[in-house]
Amino acid sequence: MPPPPLQKPENVLKRAQELIGVNQAPAALNLLHEHITNKRSRNAPSASLEPVILQLLELAVEQRKGKIAKDALYQYKNMSQNTNIATIESVVKRFIELAVEKVNTAQKKADEVQSSIDANTSNVDDLEASETPESILLATVSGEQSRDRTDRAIVTPCLKFLWEAYRTVLDILRNNARLEILYQTTTFQALDFCLKHLRKTEFRRLCELLRNHVQTAAKYSSQMHAINLSDPDTLQRHLETRFQQLNVAVELELWQEAFRSVEDIHTLLNLSKRPAKNIMMANYYEKLTRIFLVGENYLFHAAAWSKFYTLLCHSASSIATGQSKKSDNPPATDADLQKAASFVLLSALAIPVISTSRSRGAMVDFDEARKNKNSRLTHLLGMNQAPTRGRLFKDALSKSLLQRARPEIKDLYNILEVDFHPLSICKKISPILTKIGADADMERYIQPLQQVILTRLFQQLSQVYETVDLSFVQSLAQFPEPYQVDRGTIEKFIMNGNKKGDLAVRMDHSTGVLSFDNDVFSSSKAGHTGSGAGSAESETGAVQRLQNTPSEIVRSQLTRLAKSLFTTCHYIDPEMNKDRIARRNAALARAKAGAEQEHIDTFARKDIIEKRKADASKIQADRDRENARQKMLREQALAEAEAKRLAAEQKEREEKRIKAEHDRVRKEEIKKQIAELNMNDKAIELDLNDIDNIDTNRIRAMKLAQLEREKNDVNERLRITGKRIDHLERAYRQEEAKKLNADYEKQIEQDRAIYETVKEKTLKEAEAKHKESVELKHRLSRLVPEYESFRASLHERRRDEFEKRRRDAERELEKQIANRKKEHRERKLREKREQEERERELREAEERAAREAEERAAREEARKAEMAKLKEQREKERQEMSEKVALQQRREEEALARRKAEKERGPAVPIRGAPTESSEGRRPPVFGAGKWREREASGPTDGDQPPPARAVPFVERSDSNERPSGAPRLPLAGNKPSWREREAAKAASSGGAGTPPPNADSAPPPRRFEAPRGAPMDRGNSSRGDSGRESPAPQEKLPSGGAGKYVPRHLRK
Repeated sequence: MPPPPLQKPENVLKRAQELIGVNQAPAALNLLHEHITNKRSRNAPSASLEPVILQLLELAVEQRKGKIAKDALYQYKNMSQNTNIATIESVVKRFIELAVEKVNTAQKKADEVQSSIDANTSNVDDLEASETPESILLATVSGEQSRDRTDRAIVTPCLKFLWEAYRTVLDILRNNARLEILYQTTTFQALDFCLKHLRKTEFRRLCELLRNHVQTAAKYSSQMHAINLSDPDTLQRHLETRFQQLNVAVELELWQEAFRSVEDIHTLLNLSKRPAKNIMMANYYEKLTRIFLVGENYLFHAAAWSKFYTLLCHSASSIATGQSKKSDNPPATDADLQKAASFVLLSALAIPVISTSRSRGAMVDFDEARKNKNSRLTHLLGMNQAPTRGRLFKDALSKSLLQRARPEIKDLYNILEVDFHPLSICKKISPILTKIGADADMERYIQPLQQVILTRLFQQLSQVYETVDLSFVQSLAQFPEPYQVDRGTIEKFIMNGNKKGDLAVRMDHSTGVLSFDNDVFSSSKAGHTGSGAGSAESETGAVQRLQNTPSEIVRSQLTRLAKSLFTTCHYIDPEMNKDRIARRNAALARAKAGAEQEHIDTFARKDIIEKRKADASKIQADRDRENARQKMLREQALAEAEAKRLAAEQKEREEKRIKAEHDRVRKEEIKKQIAELNMNDKAIELDLNDIDNIDTNRIRAMKLAQLEREKNDVNERLRITGKRIDHLERAYRQEEAKKLNADYEKQIEQDRAIYETVKEKTLKEAEAKHKESVELKHRLSRLVPEYESFRASLHERRRDEFEKRRRDAERELEKQIANRKKEHRERKLREKREQEERERELREAEERAAREAEERAAREEARKAEMAKLKEQREKERQEMSEKVALQQRREEEALARRKAEKERGPAVPIRGAPTESSEGRRPPVFGAGKWREREASGPTDGDQPPPARAVPFVERSDSNERPSGAPRLPLAGNKPSWREREAAKAASSGGAGTPPPNADSAPPPRRFEAPRGAPMDRGNSSRGDSGRESPAPQEKLPSGGAGKYVPRHLRK
């Protein structure tokens, strides 16, 4: 059956609007969807399809049919992306606008519902009575307020549809360079949607969707209209999108997604050839500070603040010098710089000296995973090496941050990093902590600062005391009231410091005494500040030291002894110093002498190492390629084997499936036949479990036998039933005959009584009806005159109107007749003019054809005259050539006669190139050159006659190019001697120098086929003219053997 004819988009849209008018919106949506997804609609112009898709989107949004809208948008994009890209943008924008309007409408409706609920609640007199058991049970089970339930019932479906709309649009617009701006705009709208409605789950999915789109763009970059990630504008748009994504993630407090967004931004920054704007990088570092602070990574948090402050300083200098616009840079006023400097210094001070990470020992924190993590974070900050607490302080001091920072932050730095006051450190810091706690942004640093303060307290106490009471330490560690620490916190801090190896403190809980390690042979890791594996200090230390510990004294004992012995020897033996200086000078001289050679050897060794490394790299690369090739071959073999195995298994499964399907169909057929057999009471006993052994022929035979039995049983029952009915009917009639007379009399009486009753009733009704009719006649007879007068007047009025209409109709008829006659005359005149025009055109065409024929005849006559003239000219040329050939022949005969006469007189053989003069004193004319002339000149000397000319049979010539021979060449301009002529000239010149002439028998001349002089050629079968016509002279042959002059075929006759 052929498919139905394709309707035009206008008709489909009109039909859909009609369906919408009769409240059939689902049917209208299905109609529009079928038309858009129809393959034959692809050739329709986008201008006619755009109203259809817009109407479809409106209906889909109204009915929340996201899948239908998605299919229609994909189909419309495929139809219009190569012809009209603007229509895709308008359709997508309209789709998003409709979805947003739907959400706004739902929110307004939810607000109205909630306001009505609140109004009803406020109007209730008895609040206790308003609590029904159903409402109490619902509130207990759901645990939500009425507002949440209203939003979930009304707003949530619309929000879900809007989210699906954003996803659909982003999937449609992805990896298309011509839709890139619309893709970015839609992404911003989706991010704003997640932020406005606090949709954290959808935000995570949106971030993952955007990452997948970037990966897909890099993978399918060779497709038509694909985006180019190396384009600066494209990368800039993606960077702006990722920065907005980072802002939304921070606002939603999704720190993992924020960190992943930071990684995406860093990757795009590395790919970009254009540097990012300072304002964007300032936002990047500011968000990094918040992410690191939430993750309690205070070290990289301080490093991010340092990069942020450096960027602010750079922006301030750029704006001051006019190198950059103010709009491209973050605000860098003095207040902003002071705030950033304070945060840089405070964040660096808040870096814990003792690591607070959960680990089983000091070495676990520096495993490979942690190094990789630190390396990643370092690259995110754009730093060359991982930051440390000491480097951050050094960098801050080099940038003069102490002068820009707030006074309390500067005092805090001096107390913690410069001064040494173990008994008053907490007392001095308490007012500073109070000021810091008053600032909401700086309050978050108080907890890590407490760890640093306790670390400095114990480090300084360990240099002053060997043992100290724990209650005394607790009295020293006094902080302002909101930030007070208890004894348990101090003990936990001590245990953590011992665990990390940064403290060497022993606690006696029975006496409450803390003992600092004073073992002279203990490791210096705990006593040496910053040397612990879990410490964030630099390797140089940052605590002012009052005195050395016993372990340090023991460690430096040998050093001090060596220094004392050296000083003693210097005073006892002054010559030793001179010898030491002399040895040092000699060593310096030797070093200078061998420095150049050592330098050369070092470079040679470096070249050798580089060469070996290159060779090793090449060998390794070859090995890797070979391994890769072998692996690929193995994988291909395995893949082929697996494919074959899967194909075999698939084929086997298919065969089994087909066989099982056949068996199933056969069993069902057998069961169906058995069920048909068991429909009656006499069921056939068959084992359904043994269906495989039952044959259909057997079942068919059993079915036929059963049908035959049923037929016989029915016939037997019919016979018995008929016999019984006959006997019963006979008995009924015998009994009935006895009572027929009495019943007949009774029936007659009943019929007579009924007749009398009906007759009496009918007479009464007729009499009453007659009386009523007579009364009605007398009552209506008074109206007859009025009726007759009205009828007559109406008849007259209608007749006048009829006559008027009849006259109007006659006038209209006459007018129509006149118009028809006029039209007929005009049509006749028009047809006559058209006929005359056609005849005129026909005559012009005939005249034009006659003129063209005459012109062709004239051109043909001119061409014939020109051909005749050309033929006459060719004939004249042939005659001239014949005369020249005859003249040449006469001259050759005269030359032969003279040579014969000379030979009879006995002259020497003339040498070619040195001609002799004739008896008249002039050179005989020589036409051409060739060996035949030499042979004729050097004929037999013994008086023999020259051999007669060989008779050449006449050859029938079919074409001028197939001539076997011709007359000797004329000495015309441009003729060059052939190879044979040049060889003969050499031989003649060598013979003239004393070499005997070659024998005629030893070197026979080449055979030349020449016709006898004056012998007429047989032209009986020639097609070139009549037999009586004089034949033209033979043409000259070129050195290549072809004819000398080409004669066209139309001139050969």
